[in-house]
Amino acid sequence: MKQLFWCILIVLVSCKQDHKKKTEPTTELPVKDSVVIKEPQGAPIQKLRSFEGLADTTFVRLEDFSKDFAYDMRYATENNFLKAKVYDCAECYTRAKTAKALIQANKDFIKKGYRIKFFDCYRPNSVQYKMWEIVPNPQYVADPVKGSIHNKGGAVDITLVDLEGNELDMGTDFDFFGKRAHHDFTDLPDTVLQNRKLLKETMESYGFWGIRTEWWHYNLSAGSNDKVADFKWECNQE
Repeated sequence: MKQLFWCILIVLVSCKQDHKKKTEPTTELPVKDSVVIKEPQGAPIQKLRSFEGLADTTFVRLEDFSKDFAYDMRYATENNFLKAKVYDCAECYTRAKTAKALIQANKDFIKKGYRIKFFDCYRPNSVQYKMWEIVPNPQYVADPVKGSIHNKGGAVDITLVDLEGNELDMGTDFDFFGKRAHHDFTDLPDTVLQNRKLLKETMESYGFWGIRTEWWHYNLSAGSNDKVADFKWECNQE
């Protein structure tokens, strides 16, 4: 009788353990299935900042408010007309009101299958002096004593790319100083003229105006009267 009791007990315990093994989740499958790659390199998605509570004249980092732009910040490299790196690192800052207008313009471009790509944004006045030392020519570089609208956070140098990142043909590279870069130079392929027209008319519809001699340069009308600044952004040393 005792032997029968122990046999039954052993069978019950064995069944209970076997049932527990089947119903308890393993540590491998849920972990594997729960991994969701948000970006190609697995970087976490950063929450965008809001303009709420910010004064229009506040300097902001554009990438904190929109991830829809492209960048090729030339003055953080030697690939520019100065042939010199004058920014410690590549960042695009503007006044908040400039950023708001750029985001709205970019939304319009995206509907048409394009987006804005930046070559330059806000430029500290001390950098304007460096540029003036290298090229002291007001035709190409604004006198740092008076300052540029870039120094006020109200100007940007831009082009357009398609949604795959390919630049539209604008007839010349950025920082090409010659008649071919002028808005009123029309001896260009029709595709180039149409691309420039798209950039110009869209930017103007959001409060920007261009410079006759540079197809890439746009000033925010509401930013022309701001003070020249020398705010310097921090560089991530990682």
